[in-house]
Amino acid sequence: MKNILIIGASSGIGKALADKLAGSSNVLGTYNSTEVTESNYYHLDVMSEELDLAFVPEELHGLVYCPGSINLKPFHRIKPEDFAADLQLQTIGAIRVIQSVLPNLKAGQGSIVLFSTVAVQQGFNFHSQVATSKGAIEGLTRALAAEFAPIIRVNCIAPSLTDTPLAGRLLSTEEKKTANGERHPLKRIGTAEDIANAARFLLSDDSSWVTGQVIKIDGGISTIKS
Repeated sequence: MKNILIIGASSGIGKALADKLAGSSNVLGTYNSTEVTESNYYHLDVMSEELDLAFVPEELHGLVYCPGSINLKPFHRIKPEDFAADLQLQTIGAIRVIQSVLPNLKAGQGSIVLFSTVAVQQGFNFHSQVATSKGAIEGLTRALAAEFAPIIRVNCIAPSLTDTPLAGRLLSTEEKKTANGERHPLKRIGTAEDIANAARFLLSDDSSWVTGQVIKIDGGISTIKS
């Protein structure tokens, strides 16, 4: 049975993925603000100075880093420290976790799954803050995939707007959900399960010849004009 570590497994995509892997893998999850009482879930603040990951087994077969933020503002209203905060959470946090469990991933010949956004390669109004940190994640994905091959695979999922607590302010009414869904060729917004399905594939042996990829799970919005 594979050991899979999900950073941010208490809600949204992380929770959906943990649910899908339950029974077939030994899932170790972390939470920060949304507490979980299951014995295999551990409190972890990725912004803290010390990361306590002593609970991770010697062999780790998968790592998924889910923490993120969606802050949409006009560029002139964003302070440099706002960019820095997003980078700390979404990029530096991922780097620190990967470095902390790298020996475990090497022992387990593991798969790392990170998350970007369709806004990195599309270019949307008011997305400069999130696109900056997630653009760094895409660069990190390709660099680590090259450096860690052939022992560890590293891939990234770039979703469009997905119905999770993180996007709650953007999807707070059925009207907003419908309007945002209409922007996509498949005429709906994504679900946490849509993204979790892709992450599960990237963790599995079915994707054993896939590394260094940024995979768009976005209802077609990045490539199709409807």
